[in-house]
Amino acid sequence: MNGGLLVAGTTSDAGKSVVTAGICRWLVRRGVKVAPFKAQNMSLNSFVTREGAEIGRAQAMQAQACRIEPTAQMNPVLLKPGGEQSSQVVLLGKPVGELSARGYHGGRQQRLLGTVLDCLAELRGTYDAVICEGAGSPAEINLRRTDIVNMGIARGARLPVLVVGDIDRGGVFASFFGTVALLAPEDQELVAGFLVNKFRGDVSLLEPGLDMLHGLTGRRTYGVLPFRHGLGIDEEDGLRVSLRGTVRESTVSPPVGEDVLRVAVCAIPLMSNFTDVDALAAEPGVVVRFVDRPEELADADLVIVPGTRGTVRALAWLRERGLADALVRRAAEGRPVLGICGGFQILGEHIEDEVESRAGAVDGLGVLPVRVRFAREKTLTRPAGQALGEPVEGYEIHHGVADVLGGKPFLDGCRVGHTWGTHWHGSLESDGFRRAFLREVAAAAGRRFVPAPDTSFAALREEQLDRLGDLIEQHADTDALWRLIESGAPQGLPFIPPGAPA
Repeated sequence: MNGGLLVAGTTSDAGKSVVTAGICRWLVRRGVKVAPFKAQNMSLNSFVTREGAEIGRAQAMQAQACRIEPTAQMNPVLLKPGGEQSSQVVLLGKPVGELSARGYHGGRQQRLLGTVLDCLAELRGTYDAVICEGAGSPAEINLRRTDIVNMGIARGARLPVLVVGDIDRGGVFASFFGTVALLAPEDQELVAGFLVNKFRGDVSLLEPGLDMLHGLTGRRTYGVLPFRHGLGIDEEDGLRVSLRGTVRESTVSPPVGEDVLRVAVCAIPLMSNFTDVDALAAEPGVVVRFVDRPEELADADLVIVPGTRGTVRALAWLRERGLADALVRRAAEGRPVLGICGGFQILGEHIEDEVESRAGAVDGLGVLPVRVRFAREKTLTRPAGQALGEPVEGYEIHHGVADVLGGKPFLDGCRVGHTWGTHWHGSLESDGFRRAFLREVAAAAGRRFVPAPDTSFAALREEQLDRLGDLIEQHADTDALWRLIESGAPQGLPFIPPGAPA
């Protein structure tokens, strides 16, 4: 078998990542050897594979849904925004330069199509099926000429296309019809049908509309997925705790001890790998929120300064909003602060940056004895070790090289009092280490908080992926979906005018 499918969407955040992961988990439970693929991803939420390649975290989680190790071939092109005008281009897991949107879409993107198709072909030669995720909408008519992630890859590899629409936003029927009607005839013939996502209510009330949509387009709907809280996997971008859904809507299980523990995460610009706090949010009694005002730090038991693609810019933002002074006071008072990657660099004494911001010499907050110099070569590693008497592992993605001049060792960084800093992302996913860290935070904060003895972040993630597989199995026409993956788009699908503009 050499099956494949492209999961496209009517919009960004329609649910493509979740549906792709769900289909992958459903297939692997059927005994199918399956892999995920996204030709081009734009995200600050990334991951490091075992061979030291940087890819989008959504593809890493989809690989976990497939019960396989992620590789660079699963996300050959990753764009990491550095501001309004440019992004770092990561090709096959390694950075190859900075490009403006005009420069990328003006020619570079199309030249990558061969590389993307080669990666897809390699995966299809290894696995029974490859489930591909699109980006944004396939009907971005201004970008179709250079597209390598939606209909460009579908046409290049002759993949059937399933279009996902978020009905919770409204206008899903118009979005489905308009998406097809704005595609060229050669693209339309690959669009097999639709999948409704996030439906609330009685499906029977929706069925007349689905019948009319079939009459208008000649294409069927492969399923109606109900709205479920907390089903997002590691998102591409946004303020989310992926095990719980939107952070500000998250519910917290009752604490094991007498107190809850309040965690405030500074919502700095170009925040990267915000999923570092997922494991904290999964702990009973831990309340996680993102903040952008100094007064919101007052009642926090732990403040986290997360990673960022723009360390110097984030540092300036913290100073402008008064958060920098609040962090310095907090550290001086011995109240817990954790800096991760860019946040670790911000807490240091001095930053020398001729690479990321090209700002040159900049003073940090000075609460940790660390000096940082930005190197052109990016560090991409998967370190492991021990801290707080527990085994811990993580991953590093950074240009900044830290020279630690004092304090006590903490992962690859240091701690002074109750201020910790490290370049390691993902360390809090190590259960024993997380519990030991939270005990120290609770003691320093004077909270009678007790970490749950049996919280397994890996088990919670597996449970979540199984829930996604259940969603597909229970609410999609899996027989029809299997035929689509195995045999391609149905023949003779009608053309819907007007089609793509000339």
